[in-house]
Amino acid sequence: MPSSNIRVGLLAYGAIGHEHNLAVQATDGLVLSAVCDTNPERIASALELAPEAAAFEDAGVMLDSGTIDLVVVSTPPDSHYSWAKAALQRGIHVILEKPMALTAEQCDELMSLAESRGLLLVVYQNRRYDRDFVTLAALISSGAIGEVFQYDSFVGGHSKPCTYWHSDAAVSGGAIFDWGSHFLDQVLAVMPGEVAHVSGVNHKRQWTHVTNADHAQVTITFTDGTQATFVNSDLAAARKPKFYVLGTTGAIVGDWDPQAEPAVADLPAILTLHRPDGTRQRMPLDDVPAHAFHASVVEFLANGVPMAVSASQSRDVVALMQAAEASALENGLPVVPHLLR
Repeated sequence: MPSSNIRVGLLAYGAIGHEHNLAVQATDGLVLSAVCDTNPERIASALELAPEAAAFEDAGVMLDSGTIDLVVVSTPPDSHYSWAKAALQRGIHVILEKPMALTAEQCDELMSLAESRGLLLVVYQNRRYDRDFVTLAALISSGAIGEVFQYDSFVGGHSKPCTYWHSDAAVSGGAIFDWGSHFLDQVLAVMPGEVAHVSGVNHKRQWTHVTNADHAQVTITFTDGTQATFVNSDLAAARKPKFYVLGTTGAIVGDWDPQAEPAVADLPAILTLHRPDGTRQRMPLDDVPAHAFHASVVEFLANGVPMAVSASQSRDVVALMQAAEASALENGLPVVPHLLR
């Protein structure tokens, strides 16, 4: 990359596009050069932060304009593959929203294309930078609870799902893909063992106005017998903790913050370290630099500094979710995913 600023284009400008815009404005080495959306009001919102950016209503025209070095694809998941491929074919670096694509095969094709062109392809795994997860991962790494053998995570409650694309299985990939892109990425980040098999279960019992499952569970079994589970539910009248991690010398529980009701996912969990003698300690959350992911993109493109998030990691998350969905079709029978790690 040249020594000048990396020219960024935003493909689709919703809430997450605005988040990327704020990050670009705050990150040295990045400049917003273009924004594309079919809604003029959204483009106007983007230009309030970056009035000099070029505006486009056609994504293909933006990619062909020569105004950007890097595109952030924030379109719905079923189009991630096609837009990432279109950008890479034009020699443009790509940041994708979650999930990377809807199949591991699509991910593999994108990774091969990026490698052949010497381009960056990476997924914005923003939940990897959440303060509660960063603290949890540090505690596990430090040996605070010994050897981890059970890791459970949960998101949801009992509420009617929205009718936006998040709840359309054909677009989102399903309930497992929607939040699993975050929570299963976290599982693989802290549990490096070899995966033996995956099982998945989807329940469709209440909300008939949408096609995502009402309640979904994924169980990952590692070759040493260690297990991790993830549940995404719109039928949970009683929530499980966000995190429930058991180790040989202790446990960590991440309780949802009641101050965030009803949008509990908007605030970090309250982490408590439990010791075998029955004592417990509320753990202070680690500080995380703002926009750390975007800063790491600059460091990689400008100086070759490896990023904490890699395309292969995000690809393996897709492979896990794909295997879980295949298992769910067989009422939870185990499926062996093909992972790269």
